[in-house]
Amino acid sequence: MKKQTILTLTVAAIGLAVISWWVGAQAYTWFPPQASAESILIDRLFSVLVTIGSFVFLGVVGALGYAVLFQQAGKYEAGDGPPIEGNIPLEIIWTAIPFVLVMGIAFYSYQIYDEMEIRGPMEHDHNTAMAMSMTGSGDEIEVIAKQWAWEFRYPAQKVTSTELHLPVNQRAHLILKAQDVIHGFYIPAFRLKQDMIPGRVGNFEFTPILAGKYRLRDSQYSGTYFAAMQANVVVESADDYQNWLTRSAATTPAAAHNTAYAEYNQKSTRAGWQTIVPANPPIVNYSNPND
Repeated sequence: MKKQTILTLTVAAIGLAVISWWVGAQAYTWFPPQASAESILIDRLFSVLVTIGSFVFLGVVGALGYAVLFQQAGKYEAGDGPPIEGNIPLEIIWTAIPFVLVMGIAFYSYQIYDEMEIRGPMEHDHNTAMAMSMTGSGDEIEVIAKQWAWEFRYPAQKVTSTELHLPVNQRAHLILKAQDVIHGFYIPAFRLKQDMIPGRVGNFEFTPILAGKYRLRDSQYSGTYFAAMQANVVVESADDYQNWLTRSAATTPAAAHNTAYAEYNQKSTRAGWQTIVPANPPIVNYSNPND
């Protein structure tokens, strides 16, 4: 291989690397604000994947474009190109590079997942003391998903809410339960998603780091009123969080407004089609009247 060719390929590779790095850096702007400690790790991984993908994509497209523009056969040339069968160094290169990339991505992805320390769904027997001890101290929050409503229970404070309130910069420990079909606990700003399977209890942890109001969505299609399967997630200071718990505990529980239940009971909207009857509105201490 000529020195000029090697120099050209080196310059092209450096240029592609710089462009790919820039594209990977832009990936951070494609998402909502990083509202949890885990979101920082996920965005970092995504940026690396975008950088590698951009380098491969631009390299392949560039090679194809160069071949189309500058390596065309002559106008009346009908013969075959020069044979390159048996080029051992080239075969080693195009085998080794993908292998190294795939193994590197796999190792880095596992490292990120391990650093997040999120527990996936686990089946517990809640009739035993051991199962209860696995939920941690009295700070756990029970998350109940049903067609089509979210319900959040704070057992230690005897509070039930249609909003998920969390203290900022403190580890949140959720107990996920689905009452009817498969639901998905998904908060885009947290970069977290966990399936909720009926008959199983999910043990889920994360750390919110940015105060604000975010949106919880169901990532699994659950039927007619799936679009209404949303709830607010409020991340606030520890003092505000405790004040909210105190005020809510002093409030008499009442049925919360539920969009699916209300629409279903409007007979005019039910004419001509059938659907699952929505669950009764949850009885809660706190419900956002503007939600």
